[in-house]
Amino acid sequence: MTRQETISREDKCEYAPHGKGRRRRFSFGRTLKTLGPGLITGASDDDPSGIGTYSQAGAQLGYGIGWTMLVTFPLMSAIQEICARVGRVTGRGISGNVCRHYPRWLLVMVVTLLFVANTINIAADLSAMADASRLLVGGPAILYVVLFGVTSVAAQVFMNYKRYVAVLKWLTLSLFAYVAALACAKVSWGEALAGVLVPRIAWSADYLTTIVAILGTTISPYLFFWQAAQEADEQRVDATKHPLIVRHYGARREFSRIRADTVTGMAFSNLIALSIIVTAAASLHASGKTDIQTSAQAAEALRPIAGPFAEAIFALGIVGTGLLAIPVLAGATAYAVGEARRWPVGLTRKPNEAVAFYSVLALSGGIGIALNFTPINPISALYWSAVVNGVLAVPVMALLMLMARRSDIMGRFAIGGWLYWLGWLATAAMALSVLAMGVMQLL
Repeated sequence: MTRQETISREDKCEYAPHGKGRRRRFSFGRTLKTLGPGLITGASDDDPSGIGTYSQAGAQLGYGIGWTMLVTFPLMSAIQEICARVGRVTGRGISGNVCRHYPRWLLVMVVTLLFVANTINIAADLSAMADASRLLVGGPAILYVVLFGVTSVAAQVFMNYKRYVAVLKWLTLSLFAYVAALACAKVSWGEALAGVLVPRIAWSADYLTTIVAILGTTISPYLFFWQAAQEADEQRVDATKHPLIVRHYGARREFSRIRADTVTGMAFSNLIALSIIVTAAASLHASGKTDIQTSAQAAEALRPIAGPFAEAIFALGIVGTGLLAIPVLAGATAYAVGEARRWPVGLTRKPNEAVAFYSVLALSGGIGIALNFTPINPISALYWSAVVNGVLAVPVMALLMLMARRSDIMGRFAIGGWLYWLGWLATAAMALSVLAMGVMQLL
């Protein structure tokens, strides 16, 4: 029996039968309530800039790139589950643990790079949402940038935490727009299935750069910080929850919940990403449109091929996913900076109880809005954001794996077994892809 599977006698009692109860009808709303940080994390992974990456991959490389979704699923599930366990066991996010156990210079470097990458990502997502809104209803794009940016930040600052989380959960449904868009495309299902099951690798700089972009989009540092911090935050609003390292009762039940929540979120994320890739492959690649750079361009390009309905639902999906992703990006930044400075943090706190935390959140969102008023093209800057994310992911994942194994951090719940090795495999895959891209760029 591994250490993380060690449970108390009280844990076992939680699974004792209490007699046959009346079977309750299935309720989507009740099922949604059982899901939390993992679902929101997975869904926010398909943000507008991610949609642009998947659209570009499908348009340029066709069905043959679909295998990346199958390969990344277990890797991202493992690394996100480890993040969630660290947050649930310690009662702190990743920055909160790093600042207590590792050199300060390392913490400053990681948090600074995360702030830069997330803020650029917010700017790019706002730009994509504005372009999508302009496609749908017209009007000046910059007006939509301000509207969406201010709304996202204000909701995090002023809405009740439980109500806000409920809104984020319902926003995950916007991702089904890409399943509807897929229905409008004339898909060669045999080729699409082969693309998922049979990897086709081309040793070229463009191909490897696309692989790194996909890995950087699906396995992103901001997701690590967000899910760990959300698990810690949940303990502040639930009086029955305490850090497991302090009170270990119910550990097995909590780990089962975390795994179900995370696997559901990551499966949902990759299913939607695969839908986008296949839609772009069937519609854009098949018609020779391979110069797609953004998600809004992908939506616009679908009109003459798949019809105005496909364009509209693709554009609506961009807006919906952006409203979900921007709060996660800004929130992850605020958690990272706040925990690094040992400030009171958490969306569960009122603004006057965590002024510095909410100030960083607003600053990140505000700079994201402001970048759209500068000569800097947020979409072009997104390339460098992706590079930063890819490079940053490797040391953060390595740090996470080292933390998850340390008994002075995780106590009796130090990660071991297959989950531990799958986490290191994800770290190695990310490191090798970044290294391969760098080598191919030099050749």
